[in-house]
Amino acid sequence: MERKIRVLIAKPGLDGHDRGAKIVAGALRDAGMEVIYVGLRQTPEMIVESAIQEDVDVIGISILSGAHNTIFSRVMSLLKDQGAEGQILVCGGGIIPQEDREKLLAMGVSRMFGPGTATSEIVEFIRQSIGEGMGEAQET
Repeated sequence: MERKIRVLIAKPGLDGHDRGAKIVAGALRDAGMEVIYVGLRQTPEMIVESAIQEDVDVIGISILSGAHNTIFSRVMSLLKDQGAEGQILVCGGGIIPQEDREKLLAMGVSRMFGPGTATSEIVEFIRQSIGEGMGEAQET
């Protein structure tokens, strides 16, 4: 039995526009991934706690509010504090200026997806990053 790639999708802060996050969540689910959508108005603490509790491989954060530098920085810091830095792939999407994207990538965010990105590109990136063969059942 093969373990599915597990992805947590979150909308942090006061941003109430979640259409894109729901479209991405649906595309990942259609691609055979297990998706946990935690919804709107999540704090970085809530996102990281949910990611660890759900044993996810990927955190996807959709943000349009302009608070991306603060939120991603806090998520990355919390993952480090929990010993999960480098174990959970962190991706983002939304309206994020190019100069800020470079800062986010430098802090450990794996990839930023802007408006108009094909969902197939997101699926492929996650599969390549996590590995198609991950999760093959091991006998105990």
